[in-house]
Amino acid sequence: MTRFLLLSFFLFSLVSFAQLKSPSEFLGYELGTEFTRHHEVVDYYEYLAKEAPDRVKLTTYGQTNERRPLLLAYVSSSENISNLENIRTEHLKDIEGAGNSTKAIVWLSYNVHGNESVSTEASMQTIYDLLTTKSSYLDDAVVIMDPCINPDGRDRYSNWYNQYKNTPHQVDPNSKEHNEGWWNGRSNHYMFDLNRDWAWLTQVESQQRIKVYNKWLPHVHVDFHEQGVDNPYYFAPAAEPYHEVITDFQRDFQVTLGKNHAKYFDANGWFYFTKEIFDLFYPSYGDTYPTYNGAIGMTYEQGGSGRGGLGVITKIGDTLTLKDRLSHHHTTGLSTIEVASKNADKLNAEFKKFYKNRSFKYKSYVLNGDKDKINALRNLLTKHEIEWGVPSKGTVKGFNYTTGTNGTMTTSNNSLVVSANQPKATLVKVLFEPKAKLSDSLTYDITAWSLPYAYGLNAIASNSLIVDSGQGLSTPTSSSGDVNPNSYAYIADWDSMEDARFLAELLKKGIRVRKADHPFSIEGKSFKRGSLIITKADNQNKADFIDVLKGVSDKFKKEITSSKTGFVDSGKDFGSAYVQMIEKPKIAVLSGKPTSTLRFGEIWHFFEQQLHYPITVLDSDYINQVDLKDYHILVLPSGNYGTFFNEKELKKLQDWVKNGGKIIAMGGAINAIDGEKGFGIKKKEAKKDSTEHKPKPHKNVQRENIKNAITGAIFKTKVDNTHPLAYGYGTDYFTLKLGNASYDYLKNGNAVYLETNTSPVSGFAGSEAQKKIGESLIFGSEQYGQGQVVYMVDNPLFRGFWENGKLFFANALFMVD
Repeated sequence: MTRFLLLSFFLFSLVSFAQLKSPSEFLGYELGTEFTRHHEVVDYYEYLAKEAPDRVKLTTYGQTNERRPLLLAYVSSSENISNLENIRTEHLKDIEGAGNSTKAIVWLSYNVHGNESVSTEASMQTIYDLLTTKSSYLDDAVVIMDPCINPDGRDRYSNWYNQYKNTPHQVDPNSKEHNEGWWNGRSNHYMFDLNRDWAWLTQVESQQRIKVYNKWLPHVHVDFHEQGVDNPYYFAPAAEPYHEVITDFQRDFQVTLGKNHAKYFDANGWFYFTKEIFDLFYPSYGDTYPTYNGAIGMTYEQGGSGRGGLGVITKIGDTLTLKDRLSHHHTTGLSTIEVASKNADKLNAEFKKFYKNRSFKYKSYVLNGDKDKINALRNLLTKHEIEWGVPSKGTVKGFNYTTGTNGTMTTSNNSLVVSANQPKATLVKVLFEPKAKLSDSLTYDITAWSLPYAYGLNAIASNSLIVDSGQGLSTPTSSSGDVNPNSYAYIADWDSMEDARFLAELLKKGIRVRKADHPFSIEGKSFKRGSLIITKADNQNKADFIDVLKGVSDKFKKEITSSKTGFVDSGKDFGSAYVQMIEKPKIAVLSGKPTSTLRFGEIWHFFEQQLHYPITVLDSDYINQVDLKDYHILVLPSGNYGTFFNEKELKKLQDWVKNGGKIIAMGGAINAIDGEKGFGIKKKEAKKDSTEHKPKPHKNVQRENIKNAITGAIFKTKVDNTHPLAYGYGTDYFTLKLGNASYDYLKNGNAVYLETNTSPVSGFAGSEAQKKIGESLIFGSEQYGQGQVVYMVDNPLFRGFWENGKLFFANALFMVD
């Protein structure tokens, strides 16, 4: 009887395998000989879910900006799939130490960079093999597969490649099919790098994915990538620096996995490397973010990327094919699941240990500041399921972020406290600590990101546990009741991006708004520079003025002060020349070469998804033919401009500004219009390093070079908040500096600048780079004829997460005139 049952099971398995079509059979071409479009990938996963519903559960967790679906496939044994929810809940109980989970949870993320497209192809072969020849791996593992994190970028690349490739494909790397244009397939719709967005959640793909990720918190997470065509395969263990919170087990298990991968690569004679380049420090990667949430987080990198095509000749004369690339990712994917399945008990035990109370130096982080910035931070924390509360009124002491020394701070009902005594304690430490410990200054990304600095909040990192008072954070309420229709004027403050959104909405709806260039007090209330003044007289020709103002005020929960007079107690009356009308600007943004896609994308996203204000995108191919008189503002994103503006075009720009136009030049764009070429700003002359020409050992060259580097460090700068570019700010600003570019102070108009102290408050800056940036401009503006040129040396919109920088950009749009 036993033999009969075993034979029956074997025959049933063979029938099941035979019923399932391989990717090649389903698609109609051999996998690895074409790039599969995203809708075809979706079709195959839907096919598997239909044919093997007992072992595959397919869900749609969202959609992209271009309306492509975002999928997750849950793959396991029939028994596990039928018990999937219980497995999930039992696993999450391990966070509290109360679970009895026995299954390994493995999450595989593919194609986060759209032109690193082989991983999605590999995902289809991987899931097929898991359902057929490797099904034994699934007895002790639940595998969650995201076949394409970035469908918009993937289709951008695959459609481009299919359009331009030769037939048959050309392996010469100089051929068009190996050289994408300016907007390649790497990024998402808004040109953001989704592999830098796990912590900041600025993009819809990230926001939707994190909801599901937090419902599972897997033991193992793999992010599949590609790198340059000449590089061999990279897999774990990672390079230094490791963040200090990473446990010994997380380190050791990377080695366990790496050795298993190496076994298969060695057998096939494939080249690979480990422990180089790809570190575990910056928290917003697809390997580090899972690591800081208890997983074994890893990046796997295959040579190829957008230059790989279907086949390309490498620098050593080998031909790297899409099939080769697919085989490598397919192998490491299956190897990962194999090791996790065999070590399910160990993974569950160590996951429990990870979430036991961690002994961190700082037990609590207490924050004060503008209520809109507090709310913005609170919203981010809620998305990450980080617990927060409101401390009792009183005084807290600890490390003061503003002064960089120990100090005290008074708390109120508007304060925020984030405790390290919670399940997400490790993530809290990583995101909030004043200065992350850096074990090696050679890093792959920025080295500072502390949220109190990013959000512009006063903060104390306390060694004591500050508990939630239970009162809840005060929430803004509807304010339309404050809009008295019989008033002379209506006043609103100007302190945050929420205020900028309020202004943008009013302007779009045809409401005329003034700004105060001097502080003033009226009817017992005081208002700062930049405050918005909306008078009935300015809007007398708009019949629905009061209704619109009430509606916009309610939408943004904006506190409005109604005034029965324009006669101030102190300051300038509302009819003064210092209370000017804010222009409803028509804004153009340069795109295409020579701008950076990432930097253009940040601006594009800022306008459309944050400020909600229209722009016209002018491409570099035809901007010379555009009459700029039709626009008030031209934004030049950072990039490599070279001689993009020739003498004739620069003269055209100068004339436009002289006649009232405004340029906002960001980062590298400043080089295209600096003092040698047209406008007043000048690069700082670097002081010579006395050791520059001394012979240096070849092995030390890389480390010598980082003396001139700034790898994303935070600096404390001075602010002239009487300047319109700095309205809404205090006298200090913490800037995120991404390089050593530096410019002399302007003759006038230095809104934000570094003085002689150039030591970073957080992050790495080389010794020579620190010398170079002393007494240099950060943000400023100069009047040029009737117009303005705004200079933004540092990037206030970097990756969309440096929240406290965004009002500077809004000021450049609306306040600088």
